[in-house]
Amino acid sequence: MDSSDPLSPSPSVRSWRTAFLTLRDETLTSPPPSNVVHLLQNLILSQSNDLIKVSADLAPHEVTSDLLFLMDLAQSISISDACNIVDTYMQLSHLVYTVSNFVHLKISHSCSPLVLDFLSSTVEILFNKTKTDKAFISDAAIVTSTKQCLEIAKRLFNVSERATMLLENKQLLDFTLNVVVHFQPQLHDSLYSSDKILSRNASVWEVQIVAFSMIGDVYSRVGSCLPVDVWESTIGVVRSSLDLLASKGTLVEDNVMAMFYTSLLNCLHFVLEDPKGPLSGHVDGFVAALRMFLHYGISIKPNSAYPVVDHNISGYKKQSFSEPMKPYRPPHLRNKNFKKHNQMDDESHSSSERHNFLTGYQSSSDSENSDSDGLGKDSCYVRYAKTRLAAILCIQDLCRADPKSFTTQWINLLPSNDVLQPRRYAATLMSCLLFDPYMKARIASASTIRAMLDAPSCVFLQVAEFKESPRSVAFTTLSSSLGHILMQLHTGILYLIKNETHSGLLISLFKIQMLLASCTPYLRMPPELLPTIISSIQSRVEEGFSFRSDQNILLAAAINCLSVALSSSAFSTPVKDMLFAEVTKGFVSRKSGVLSILFQYSEPETSPSISFEALQALKNVTHSHPSVMVLCWEKVSSLTYQYLSASVDTQTRTWRDNTPGEKAIAAAIKVLDQCLRAASGFKGTEDLFSDKSLENPFMSDYVKTKTISSAPAYEMQGYVTTKDRAESLSGSEQWLELIDRHMPFILEHASVMVRAASVTCFAGITSSVWFYMPKAKQDFIISSLISFAVTDDAPLVRSAACRAIGVIACFPQIFESAEIFEKLIYAAEHNSHDTLVPVRITASWAIANICDTLCHYVDVNGFDQHSSVCRAAGMRCHQSASLPVQSNHVALCLRYKGGGACFTISDCF
Repeated sequence: MDSSDPLSPSPSVRSWRTAFLTLRDETLTSPPPSNVVHLLQNLILSQSNDLIKVSADLAPHEVTSDLLFLMDLAQSISISDACNIVDTYMQLSHLVYTVSNFVHLKISHSCSPLVLDFLSSTVEILFNKTKTDKAFISDAAIVTSTKQCLEIAKRLFNVSERATMLLENKQLLDFTLNVVVHFQPQLHDSLYSSDKILSRNASVWEVQIVAFSMIGDVYSRVGSCLPVDVWESTIGVVRSSLDLLASKGTLVEDNVMAMFYTSLLNCLHFVLEDPKGPLSGHVDGFVAALRMFLHYGISIKPNSAYPVVDHNISGYKKQSFSEPMKPYRPPHLRNKNFKKHNQMDDESHSSSERHNFLTGYQSSSDSENSDSDGLGKDSCYVRYAKTRLAAILCIQDLCRADPKSFTTQWINLLPSNDVLQPRRYAATLMSCLLFDPYMKARIASASTIRAMLDAPSCVFLQVAEFKESPRSVAFTTLSSSLGHILMQLHTGILYLIKNETHSGLLISLFKIQMLLASCTPYLRMPPELLPTIISSIQSRVEEGFSFRSDQNILLAAAINCLSVALSSSAFSTPVKDMLFAEVTKGFVSRKSGVLSILFQYSEPETSPSISFEALQALKNVTHSHPSVMVLCWEKVSSLTYQYLSASVDTQTRTWRDNTPGEKAIAAAIKVLDQCLRAASGFKGTEDLFSDKSLENPFMSDYVKTKTISSAPAYEMQGYVTTKDRAESLSGSEQWLELIDRHMPFILEHASVMVRAASVTCFAGITSSVWFYMPKAKQDFIISSLISFAVTDDAPLVRSAACRAIGVIACFPQIFESAEIFEKLIYAAEHNSHDTLVPVRITASWAIANICDTLCHYVDVNGFDQHSSVCRAAGMRCHQSASLPVQSNHVALCLRYKGGGACFTISDCF
């Protein structure tokens, strides 16, 4: 063929093909390994530089086929004792590595075992050669070859470009873990060498960086599919690496070492995301090592003078937070006029040094896309920050993976004193949340604390008890330690709520405070703690939020946090006194207290999300402190009237709609319901199982009396005391206001939520209030309930009506009319055949109550067959009892409430 022909290969291409064709021909006869080594050296490796240059001119599939042939041929010489076997493998791996930089090699799944076997053999031969060589780390060629083998595997098995098989992933992990295990003894010697030697051996750490990055990539992609034994072996290798670092006790602040730490911790993060086995044996070791990274790269000068903060909650309450805070500057504007800003900062540095330190350097970026996060252009500090972030995420993974075992680490990860003081050698999650200059690390710390408080195992916090103890005490009980930890958490979180300017972190802080309020046993804590929490959140709400885009979200979160704190204050006398003091002032100022704030944000003009949270908070106040909210009846009634009257002109939706506006109206009616119950003398709940305080196994020191005064109410056969009479008359007035003022809007309301919430109010009426209610109003209530139970299209409304019927049917006055009594039984019996189980349950509960009350009536007054009430009721009960039970739920209600009453009455006929 003419060399001038454009289709003819170039001389360099012909040299590639000639070399590989010759090698194929020479090895057809299966020569001994020593001859194969000689052929490889003469035909391929001696001209490897020229072959590398020409590889880009060849077709990728041709280059891939020839390299696979080399790898297969190398396997036949792996057992050779040739003196240059190590050099041959090093040169082959270098050839494959360099060619892969120029040519995109495509390895099929069928060829992947060959590639991994070649790489594993290469690394094994290198390690076997150096087993007796004490200067292993100083042999840069071997370390470089090992790194190149890892790079080859990483490049050929790129997770983003190929769908790997499970077997392939297992082989890749085995190869990578083998590299890590072989390097660990050498890393131990390197860690305990001088910093000069350590920096010279940067390539050793780079091998580990690539290895752990590859392990993390595999687990991030197919971690859920890997078998248990592979996961356990990975955990063991990572644990041994972390133990090695922990054994030295200090971390090296170096660019390369920071990259190694980050790759190791990111690998652990991916491995822990989907745990496949128990971690109880590893939690202590992991946490001990991870704590070392919490302040990695943060220099805290020991001689810096920071003012001492009073950590008593009373001292915290009086603390001034008037220091000016730096305004937020976007990342792209921070370097402008840098010198001018520095001069201004230097002038005010002495006055605001502590404030800026505690608020996490307010120059931190709000942008999730800014890696520097306000730390400037120094890449080393950025790597330190990412290392801290990775360690915090690993702690969070451990908490989620094994929350029960993780409870033993609370004392190690959370402070028990001086939470607002920066301490370099006492790193905790709270110190990261307070002092870390990297915003993402602070947010991760907040998420980790939330995970710890939100875990099911945090019920052990109920044993916490705060006791002032001298620092000289050598032993502290677990309950006392937990009490001090909870106290420090409250102090730190409230400080940040007051001063934080990052909207995302502030939302997390409110969520942490909500969890704290839910799991803290305030009866065992200082009495002033809960009022301080409420006052602090109230002050933050009054101060407002400067973030226009997140203002409603932050305000709703703050009010929700306030709601949870108020719901935890049922047994707090200081909170009750605080609310009473505000009410007795008559709400002179719209911002004079907690209740004023809640009523202000509960108005219909407020955003639905905010008004709903405020109404929920008012409901919690009514439930926790009913005697306080009774004094606010006029405001509650007026507020509910505003919602109902404003919705008259907008009722164009069907009953299936569920808009935020309807949600707020229903919430307002529920507040009205709670006030009616409080005014009527309703004590306790209709269902004891709805009382969360009964779930607390550590409430033995407080005895709570539960009185179900709504039904059944046999005490009305006797006389009524003067106190009960006055209370009943007061409750009757408010019920009359409900009927006259609000019911006209409710009866024809289009919203199912509103109608159901309104009908539920009647389930809270007491027998004493009913006794003093005019006959016309009694008839109105009964007729409305029967209409809702029989004719309403919404199951939720029918269920609420049956619930109210089950209460009112127990009042003695019902027996005065056989017609009304029969209609009540019919309404309940009609819904007992409903297709929905919740409706049948409520209806069956009402029937059981009716039967139980009728039984009691017969026991007291005797059974008169000529009585219209007895005959009508008996026939209805007999029919209901003879019907087949449609579900286990119905049978349970009949047994629980009826006590066989249906069958007792039917025996009379």
